[in-house]
Amino acid sequence: MSYPFEVIPSLRREALMRLISDGKRSDGRGLYDYRQIDIKVGLVKTADGSALASIGNTKVIAGVKFELGRPFEDTPGEGNLIVNLETPPLASPTFEPGPPDENAIELARVVDRAIRHSGFVDMSTLAIIQGKSVYALWVDVYVLNHDGNLMDASLLAAVAALATSQVPKSVIDGDVVKLDKSTKVPLSVNIDKMPLTITFNKIGKYILADANVEEEVLSEGRFTIAFSGDDVVSIQKSSGFFTPLEVEDMMSRGLELSKSIRARVVESLGNRPESFII
Repeated sequence: MSYPFEVIPSLRREALMRLISDGKRSDGRGLYDYRQIDIKVGLVKTADGSALASIGNTKVIAGVKFELGRPFEDTPGEGNLIVNLETPPLASPTFEPGPPDENAIELARVVDRAIRHSGFVDMSTLAIIQGKSVYALWVDVYVLNHDGNLMDASLLAAVAALATSQVPKSVIDGDVVKLDKSTKVPLSVNIDKMPLTITFNKIGKYILADANVEEEVLSEGRFTIAFSGDDVVSIQKSSGFFTPLEVEDMMSRGLELSKSIRARVVESLGNRPESFII
């Protein structure tokens, strides 16, 4: 996944590379440090759940909506999960108007896989009538500002929105199923299985986490790992070459980073604030 961006002036490029070779970043972070993470929930009152996630200056908002639908043929006893992701031109000069491009589609698929394979949401609880009627769970993700690491911010917004979403009650009248929007219950989620992605970028022989947009321009490779507890639920290598030792190191560091971030997210969501910073 890569977006075109203006060429970094050679002096700036040299300065960034010099810092990275010393184990430092332009904003003072170490190579594996994340920028400040800020989450606000419940901002979109017309949605059944919503969250705004910021990693540094990267901002992504997600909204959750429940509708009635028919189950997919291969999962007659489960609800449907549909993830859409948009990168509007206002979020970055590199984004173009029109339907989602291959980069947005890749982001949506990684978010979808991480949620679907983590067990965070038990999709069987969203079945209403076996093989006939289920909840369709829509997760719409919009990038508000792109300053690097859209992947981690997108999934963070999606899971925070899901964790605080409300499911309308289903009313069955014979063969007719309706949703009672006036009566809602919290979506049942397994917080211990909350999925989070950790994205690494390779610049020269150095690997760093949570790259900002300048670092992404310098990057020769991107590697994203989705963790659910101690389990790896998906991997996405968007570009570049990584040695087995580098992959092993990213797995180890990524697991520790995901545990640290998840613990702080879970603690904050447990307090159910309108906003929190980690």
